Amino acid sequence: LLPLLTVIRIVINTAYRMAYPFLGVIARGLGVDVSVISAWVANRYLVSAISPFLLPALEPRGRRFNMLLGLGIITAGTALVVFFPTLPGFAASLMLVSVGKIIFDTSIQAFLGDQVAYEQRGRAVAMLETSWSLAFVLGMPVAGFLVARFGWMAPFPLFTLLILTGFGVLAFLLPRDPAPVTVAKPYANVRLVLASPQTRAALVFTVAVLAANEVVGLIFGVWLEDSFGLKIAALAGAATVIGLSELSGEGLVAAFSDRLGKVRAASAGLILNCLAVLALPWIGRTAPGALLGLFLFYITFEFLVVSSITVMTEIAPGARATFLSFNVVAGLAGRAGADFLAPVLYGLGFPFVTFAAVLFNAIALLAIRYLARHHR
Repeated sequence: LLPLLTVIRIVINTAYRMAYPFLGVIARGLGVDVSVISAWVANRYLVSAISPFLLPALEPRGRRFNMLLGLGIITAGTALVVFFPTLPGFAASLMLVSVGKIIFDTSIQAFLGDQVAYEQRGRAVAMLETSWSLAFVLGMPVAGFLVARFGWMAPFPLFTLLILTGFGVLAFLLPRDPAPVTVAKPYANVRLVLASPQTRAALVFTVAVLAANEVVGLIFGVWLEDSFGLKIAALAGAATVIGLSELSGEGLVAAFSDRLGKVRAASAGLILNCLAVLALPWIGRTAPGALLGLFLFYITFEFLVVSSITVMTEIAPGARATFLSFNVVAGLAGRAGADFLAPVLYGLGFPFVTFAAVLFNAIALLAIRYLARHHR
């Protein structure tokens, strides 16, 4: 099932990540300022904050039910843009896709935590997470072609058709599973997650790491347009470069994370990501240099975040799905804050964006050091 789940997630992640390289294009198509779309991207993360209180109630239905529920919500979200290609329709689509993706992704991660031994889990997680990078390598060029030929909303009918097909195939192939015995009183797990110093440190780490990535990731398309006049096709090419860097990072996790140790690998990735952020304004004075800088930034980030996902699947094994839902929302909260902050910082100059990313990474480094002392 892992290859099938990976393919489905490639389509979902393409729909989810499309706003980043085409932020300016979507804003012009809807006749609004970039800051309006940026704010709605941030709002989708805030709406998703309901998931830690939704997942404990859904978990007794089993992993299969939750995967299919998440896919159904995502399909509704992408279809909404097809029938209502307006700002309210696009905004509602962002919300639905985000909530559905949290339910779907959390259920898959919990499934891997249930089925794969921790010693080998890094490789399985890395394989699944290639869907994040392949969304940029494979999905974004297709989306860019459709946007350039037919307009900003052209990829959404294709997203809807492909995700709906995935729903049908997954419904046929996924075995029914019994309700996990560890969630007989699911909301007791919420209290367990919030009361543990270790889980709180893990959540701080996730907030900071995702904020550091988002503050750069949201702006890179606008930065490339403003600095070098790159057009839609070139922006799709830049997205492909980022996807290749992420895919390389996931390959490094698969090769080394289980052998190095997950916490140690995440710590190394964090330090390297700080160095890449500091280098970005200096080597990004030309278009090739900017693409090289983004490659270094994303390969180190992906190595960091995929290694940390494996750690997170074992932070609270007695309340795995509940903690993972909190962890996903912690990352969304970090992204949401960065989405509001990034346009303001970019107005002051791109170096301010990179400085904020380094600051967030420093906070994450403190949190991972705490986890290194306490993680078994």
